[in-house]
Amino acid sequence: MNIYYIGGSPCCGKSTVAEKMAKTFGFYYFKVDDLLNEYMIRGTAAGNPFLAKMAAMSPEETWMRNPKIQKEEELEYYRQVYGFVCRDLERIQTADGIITEGAAYLPELMKQSGVDCRHYLCMTPTRDFQVLHYRERDWIPYILEGCSDREKAFQNWMERDALFAEDVKRSAGELGYRTLLIDGSAGEDDIFREVCRIFGL
Repeated sequence: MNIYYIGGSPCCGKSTVAEKMAKTFGFYYFKVDDLLNEYMIRGTAAGNPFLAKMAAMSPEETWMRNPKIQKEEELEYYRQVYGFVCRDLERIQTADGIITEGAAYLPELMKQSGVDCRHYLCMTPTRDFQVLHYRERDWIPYILEGCSDREKAFQNWMERDALFAEDVKRSAGELGYRTLLIDGSAGEDDIFREVCRIFGL
């Protein structure tokens, strides 16, 4: 099956590009983020201790920790749910190809799965772009509800994602995968065209 993967970190336009690719080329769009809670539930029910621990954490326990610890646990979380992602991808029936995106597509997991560099791209935002666009999202307060210091929790979250972006960008380069840095200087259409060029579409 012809599958194109977009990985990287949050808040860099992965879903916007994937949606446009699906419309333009008739691809099936598989959005991993829509299923992350389900994967956590499935993993917990299957007796996965790491996912059970993550599922039981309160917002205070989640966001008030050291961002470096948060980043390492985020990486491990995606490693733990990746098997669910692969199984769901295998169930998709389409003759037109698949575009799929999500931070769960770590470069190391793509390499382990044998995904070649023509079918995987790692997108990451700059720190300034990330913070600016996260602050524009009206659902952020709901995620941080229950934290004793919401601004500190938000800063920890932003630092976690910045560290995550640095990690996956470096890993992608080391493994021979292409990367695309989003800093706000290019419009959505320009980014879309660049992604299509990278994928040879």
